[in-house]
Amino acid sequence: MRRLLVITYYWPPAGGAGVQRWLKFSKYLPQSGWEPVILTVDPQFAAYPAIDTTLANDIPGNIEVHRTKATDWFRLYGNDKSKVPSAGFAVNMDNSVKGKISRFIRGNFFIPDPRRGWNKFAFRKACEIIETQKINLIVTTSPPHSTQLIGLRLKKRFPSITWIADLRDAWTDIYYYNLFYPTFISKSIDRHFEKEVLHNADQIITVGNNLAKTFISKTAGIDSKIHIIPNGYDEADFVGISPLMPDKFTITYIGTLSEAYPLEGFLSALAIIEKDGLNFLLRFVGPIPEEVKKKISSYISSTKIEYISYIHHIEAIKLIAKSSLLLLVIPETMKNDAITPGKVFEYIRACKPVLYIGPKDGDAANYLRRCGHRGIFNSDDYAGMAEFLKLNAENAVHLESLHNLEFSRRGLTNTLCNLLNNFY
Repeated sequence: MRRLLVITYYWPPAGGAGVQRWLKFSKYLPQSGWEPVILTVDPQFAAYPAIDTTLANDIPGNIEVHRTKATDWFRLYGNDKSKVPSAGFAVNMDNSVKGKISRFIRGNFFIPDPRRGWNKFAFRKACEIIETQKINLIVTTSPPHSTQLIGLRLKKRFPSITWIADLRDAWTDIYYYNLFYPTFISKSIDRHFEKEVLHNADQIITVGNNLAKTFISKTAGIDSKIHIIPNGYDEADFVGISPLMPDKFTITYIGTLSEAYPLEGFLSALAIIEKDGLNFLLRFVGPIPEEVKKKISSYISSTKIEYISYIHHIEAIKLIAKSSLLLLVIPETMKNDAITPGKVFEYIRACKPVLYIGPKDGDAANYLRRCGHRGIFNSDDYAGMAEFLKLNAENAVHLESLHNLEFSRRGLTNTLCNLLNNFY
């Protein structure tokens, strides 16, 4: 069996969207003749924004996992794990003077991110694995984008290896980048790292067309080596979970929110249907800042709102299946057309109507449209959203025809293997 080294910061018991991409790839790679060797951080030294022990069930029993120590720079936040940022960082953002100073330090003294404290330990272990196991194909996946610097260093140490850089999100164009108040010098250093990775990686994988265009614009001549493999859903996660239509019209949002997410138009639409006497429940699953909660309550009755804190992945899927309609909101920021939340594909697999708010030409909107979804709105189209909500509330819909095997994790792994096979 052919082997590849996968270098990923996020691995069970880490929870959240970031861990699932290569966890699911690793689950199905052996079926196509590839044996992944995982290099990750020891949980005792890691800075995880969430824990989900159930994801360990997806790790193949015979997979080789190496864990190393790291310098945890997030210890500066003390023992309050709520302040350890997820990919978006915007949730629980401290806008006090102390909070802004800490973000400035993070953005200017830990480039590209504080999880770089893992790099020297991971590099040392990766060298050992490459030399002892004669591995000549490695994958680095990010965020955290500091992980890509491990691949860059390995490529310089072992010029003959094939290095694939998997970039799940934008780097210096990520929507929360300026929350760290980076100086001109810091931005220049970070952009240099980004260009070095894009230039030196043998192949680049990303999750959407617009994101690919963003990276292509950074470095000339990389068009031919960039490939799009989106995230997806795992059919195994839906086994035994039957889609139900709740008695009350239930709108569910899974994931984080911040003030960068444009909710006003949607909330205005809800206010309209509430005034018309339609009974509904608006359910949020995930961390929501108090400021956003106050905004929501200013539009609709608090009796129609439910907040559920972080839950395990399978429990989130169960709630998706028990919903009438699913809400997807893209942050209103520069280049938000390149943002594709991982939950898009589980929304698609659930075969429930989706109300999408964001750029109509965005990667996420295009994936939904390819699967037949039509509830795609600009953030200010409250009249259109109100009509869409009324239509779905009056006619319970289960959209079995919108189930698209194109985005199954098993099928996406086959696409990945077609790329990997080029190097053996």
